[in-house]
Formats: sequence, structure tokens, C-alpha cells
Amino acid sequence: MNERTSHPLKLFNSLTREIELFTPVHEGEARVYTCGPTVYNYPHIGNMRAYVFADLLGRTLSWKGYKLTHVINITDVGHLTDDADDGEDKLEKAAAERAQSIWDIAKHYTEAYWEDIKALNIRQPAHWSIATDYVPQMIEYAKGIADQHCYELDGGLYFDVSTIANYGSLARAATEDGEGRIDTVEGKRNAADFAIWRKTPEGETRQMEWDSPWGKGAPGWHLECSVMSEALLGLPFDIHTGGIDHREIHHPNEIAQNQAHSGCDHSGAHFWMHNNFLIDRAGKMSKSAGEFLRLQLLIEKGIHPLAYRLMCLQAHYRSELEFSWDNLVAALTRLKRILIGIERLREKAPNEPSGNADMSIHQVDEAISEDLNTARVLVIAESIAAMKDHASDRLEAIYKIDELLGLDLARLTRVDLRIRPKNIAITENEIETKLNERQQAKADKDFAAADAIRDELAAQGVDLMDGDPLRWEWSISI
Repeated sequence: MNERTSHPLKLFNSLTREIELFTPVHEGEARVYTCGPTVYNYPHIGNMRAYVFADLLGRTLSWKGYKLTHVINITDVGHLTDDADDGEDKLEKAAAERAQSIWDIAKHYTEAYWEDIKALNIRQPAHWSIATDYVPQMIEYAKGIADQHCYELDGGLYFDVSTIANYGSLARAATEDGEGRIDTVEGKRNAADFAIWRKTPEGETRQMEWDSPWGKGAPGWHLECSVMSEALLGLPFDIHTGGIDHREIHHPNEIAQNQAHSGCDHSGAHFWMHNNFLIDRAGKMSKSAGEFLRLQLLIEKGIHPLAYRLMCLQAHYRSELEFSWDNLVAALTRLKRILIGIERLREKAPNEPSGNADMSIHQVDEAISEDLNTARVLVIAESIAAMKDHASDRLEAIYKIDELLGLDLARLTRVDLRIRPKNIAITENEIETKLNERQQAKADKDFAAADAIRDELAAQGVDLMDGDPLRWEWSISI
């Protein structure tokens, strides 16, 4: 038993609402499925919290020595505009509004999502499963459950939830309020029944539609994940992740399909894990002062994307995380302080022989094994970075810990964090000239002139840090 496996991994299971010991379905392996984006628009930073969480989980499973197979799907068909059973497909609607091919829309926003994945240092999964690649399998899957569990309406094929025991147990539908997103569709036997296959309305033509036994149309959103998870991971697999909004409708519907198709009571995955919301109390997460609140906006304002990753890691994944620009800038400052400590250790390390890795790894394993306690892991990493002795060992320990945190601490520098805000007009050469003038004024003991230069730069978004070898940093003007 090594320092990374000395503590048993315990995770919160949404199915039981309890923390349980993780025992893999297949010895030595961990198979994980994550609900990915619907690629009709850019993901906002609240969406990206789910993928930071899924990446953390995957890194933890790798840290514990499991061979990880992680699947993230791309929904490019089937997701309706308000997650109901009737209405417009999100991709079809976006394509019509932009007068573009639906395939071009999906490609553009998939690539934008992948850029955000890379910027947040999220590891590539074993598979990106694209929904439209699996439509033939979805039709066969639906045919396999149609006779016993489904019925037809004018709008398509619907799943009868009364044919499944304990439907909605994941959402605790009998005791907890759901999200109320299920619209009434005429002819449905039960309010919670949902579309397996949605027929193209008479007189309409969709850009994405396929022939099926229930007419030309497209698969329902819920069907996609059941088909792709089984195809790529088998049933049962270990963990299914997603945002907490999926816990109420999407994931219970997946479970119902899994039970119908397998003929068993198992839910498909042994663990269902959900990250909580990122809350923007100043307004809707999708907008900020008229700007779409996506990762690129943070970069344009001078904030490195890994500061957002650190902000996510500061909170437990199951707790709400409040977004504010002040909180984000505080996370950026915290990341800078960690890097300052690391840079000092790097300077000392060549002159110090390496010995045993820091015993703090044992403490880190204990923290991460208790349902992914990243807040405590960060504190341990900070304490190591602040130490001055045994520099080689400290660096080795920090780099090991960063295998969990994913903050790229082995390569990231303070210079990397100094991103120029988009709306700043002053050039770096002009800043350097002003800094030299201020340095000369201080040497001449003309402190009034030095203060005036400092104020002049501050008014243009440049924050001076006396005593800092980098000499200046951008302040964040929100």
C-alpha cells in the first residue's frame, strides 16, 4: 500500500444520498460517463464547473491507481429548447436563427467547448461520444424496449414510466420538489412520461432526421446517453456524473431506460454524482453587463482561466459556488501566491539534495479520499509552497499534488498569469517607461512624483507591486 492508496476512496452517491466506499465493477478499472454539452451555443462558466468536477474525479481515480476509461458525450441532436417533451430542438433552432447548416453550428460550438476544456487543463477523455454517430444504435435500442415500455402518440414514441419500479428515486420525486420542466403533451399516460423518438411534424423538414419504425424524426435527448454509455462502458459501469440539474429529470429517465433495456433493477451506474450550481447573484449566469459570461470573457478581462479552475476547487463540488468578480480576482491572487512560493523553491532546489517526498502526500490522499475535499488539498499545497527548507522534496510533493489539482504548477509562471485585458489601451513599452521614471523619482526622493506616476498607471488599469521582481501587474477593472 503506497501513500496514494492508504485511504479508501469514499464518494457521495446521489442514488442513496450517502457517502459510500468506492468499489469498482471491474477490478483495477474505473469507468466513468459524463453528460457533456449541447453544442448550440458557447458554454458559460457555470456549465464548465461540471467538467472541472469530472476532471477532478478522473484525476482522483488515476491518483488511486485505477485504469480510467472516461467518456464525455457531445449532444448535437435531440435536446429541446426547455428540456420538455414538445417544442424545438436546440440545434435546429440555432441553425434557423443564424441561417447556417446545423452541422456547421454543432462543429463550431463543439470546437469552442474543446478550447475551453484545454484552457482549464481538463484532461482528454478516452472517448468523445458524438450523439449523431450513434443514431442507428439508438433506433435498435428503442425497438428493444418499445413493446413493453413505450407507446406511440402523434409526436412520436414515449416511455411509460409506470412500467419501471421506483421511477424517479434518484430525484426523490416522492419527497422532493422537481424542477417542473415537464410540459403537458396531449395523450401522455403519465405526466413524467418522456419522448424516446420525436417524429418530425407533418409538413416540416429538419436538417437532422432519420427514418425509424415510428416515422422520420430524431431521438429523444435521454436516449442518447443510455445508448452511448452502454456501448462504450458496458452495463453496469462505475460512475455517471453531471450537473445537479440533471438529477431531477434527465438522469432518472436514463435510469428508467437502462432498467427497461437490461431487464434488471440496476441503474446503469453504481454511483451517480452531481456537482452543484455556480451562482451569479448579480444576474443570470449567461449574461454579465450585456456580455456572455464565458471563459473567453474572463481572459479578455485579464484573468487566467486556471484562476477559475482554482476558484472551483476552493469549494466542495456538492456545495453551491457563488460567482463574483471579486471572488475570481481573489482566486487569481491565491494562485499567484502559490506560484511565488514555487518559484522560490525552484531557485533553492538545485543546491539541495533530494530525499524522501514530503509526507504531506499522505494527508492529501486522506483529504481527496473523503469525497474529493479539494479545499483541504489546496491548503496543504499552499503550506508546502510557503516552506523554505528541503526545496527539492517540497517541489516533488507539490508536483505530485498537482496531478489532482490540475493547475499546471510545474509549468505555470507568474508571467503567464499576467494577461493583458482587452480594453487596456496603454502598451507594455509605455508601462516600462513609466516604471523607469518612477524608479528614478524614488531614487531622487521625489515621492510626490513617484506617487503621481503610480496613480496615473492605476487609472489605466496597471497595478504596481513594490518589491515584486515582475515590477507590475494588470489590475482587473470589472
